[in-house]
Amino acid sequence: MAEDKYNLKNPAVKRILQEVKELQSNPSDDFMSLPLEENIFEWQFAIRGPRDSEFEGGIYHGRIQLPAEYPFKPPSFMLLTPNGRFETQTKICLSISNHHPEHWQPSWSVRTALVALIAFMPTSPNGALGSLDYTKEERRTLAVKSRESPPKYGNPERQKLIDEIHEYMLSKTPSVPQHSPSQSSEEHPTETKTEAEAEANQQDSVTVGAGYPGIPNPTLNERVVEEPPVAAAKAYPYPVATRLVREIPGEGPSNQPLRRPEMRVQRSVVDDRLFTWAAVGLTIAILVLLFKKFIKSIGHGAVFMDGS
Repeated sequence: MAEDKYNLKNPAVKRILQEVKELQSNPSDDFMSLPLEENIFEWQFAIRGPRDSEFEGGIYHGRIQLPAEYPFKPPSFMLLTPNGRFETQTKICLSISNHHPEHWQPSWSVRTALVALIAFMPTSPNGALGSLDYTKEERRTLAVKSRESPPKYGNPERQKLIDEIHEYMLSKTPSVPQHSPSQSSEEHPTETKTEAEAEANQQDSVTVGAGYPGIPNPTLNERVVEEPPVAAAKAYPYPVATRLVREIPGEGPSNQPLRRPEMRVQRSVVDDRLFTWAAVGLTIAILVLLFKKFIKSIGHGAVFMDGS
């Protein structure tokens, strides 16, 4: 790489060149990434499918675009190899990408981002931007195809770099493990049960969080943040308080937790009765005063008539 093409005093250029040297001096079997010769802000990479997943044995190429403010602003990522987890040639939404600049840390690097991307591969998409939810069989089929040839993308310079990275990853990545039909059939009940449980949990969260906007992220969400205690307190404050009264005093005598609510109810009833009697007494007093005034006015009228 011709370093004399770039301003070495530029913080972004200086940082990128440092990362290039670090990746070359300490290569990984799980990924490879290099910038273009003509533009060090654009990188090509390939990651290895995570072990013990439906992506195992696959080689997935992608593109990284570093901003001019790097490392103070996050890069953007897109996958070029069909994989069944992320859309191709679409910027994906992750906490390490430019979709969530609030999560990015300047201490992170291209290496950190690629390690995180590998970890995100087998996670649930949860409807995140640029995500897909293919079956495990479809993803295994795509993993096998990903080894056959690198994707075609960009000009000859980009394609040459993609081909070199693909050859390197082929030498480091074992082939896709074979799965017998019996293993595949055993996975279906587990997946069905997991989906059913997830749907039930989702329904429960919707019921408990009625009137409360959103949940995680999660995200990590990537995209959502879960706050179930707050949602539960807003939706059903009184049942939650009742459960706490019953559960916390369980270590002591069993009669004590129930007496306090009863005394509160009795006091409230007594207060209501006193208020009622006071209102009745006040009404009677007002009626007596009005009656006396009425009698007095009749008496004065009678005296006036006699005098005339």
